[in-house]
Amino acid sequence: MKRIFIQTLFLFLTVTSISAQDLDEFFNSADSFFKTNVMDGKVKYADIKNNPKTLNDILESAKGVSVSETDASTYQAFWINAYNLLVIDGIVKNYPLKSPLDVAGFFDKTKHEIGGKSVNLNGIENDLLRAKFPTEARFHFVLVCAGLGCPPIINTAYTPKTLESQLQKQTVMALNNPTFIKVNKNKVQISQLFEWYKSDFEQKGSMVDFINTYRKEKLPENAKLSYYPYDWSLNEAK
Repeated sequence: MKRIFIQTLFLFLTVTSISAQDLDEFFNSADSFFKTNVMDGKVKYADIKNNPKTLNDILESAKGVSVSETDASTYQAFWINAYNLLVIDGIVKNYPLKSPLDVAGFFDKTKHEIGGKSVNLNGIENDLLRAKFPTEARFHFVLVCAGLGCPPIINTAYTPKTLESQLQKQTVMALNNPTFIKVNKNKVQISQLFEWYKSDFEQKGSMVDFINTYRKEKLPENAKLSYYPYDWSLNEAK
């Protein structure tokens, strides 16, 4: 019985160690990929199309990666990076194109094998992230859909150690960007993103309350909000 226990423990520790190594490799490889292929919030799709091996290798290695939501920062960082990488991969596979919406089922039909699951992009966003961490509205400022209407993609990977500061930084950056939050006295135009996910942003108060939590120059209390059309044009680095 003791020998069986020791063997089982050894196997568990070995699998855990391999899984940790796979995750470290994923984060490191993703970080290098983003540094090489993202510039000023836009993606070098043509370059990746010409040399897709690095991206293909990252996604291939991520198929068997296992993450548990009990380790929230690791889980969230993995799936945020996975989403952004898969969006890029989907664009590259159909490149050239002008918008992700040019590809039928880009977000809700196309399945991807990753993290031990078969999942589409909406599944990652809505089922694996939003549903499991319903109070974390900042996801919307780090999941990048390949459209210019989205907050810009960053040129580094999200990692467990830096995730909190990255979520905060990207949210503050987006909500203080005058092209994202358009203020004209008490008339304020905001992205349709806020309309689509309204319940996420109004959990602790009004939409203005949420936005003001992260703004340096607060919106007026009597702000009249309206939504401007989402720009689905491709976020391509020229």
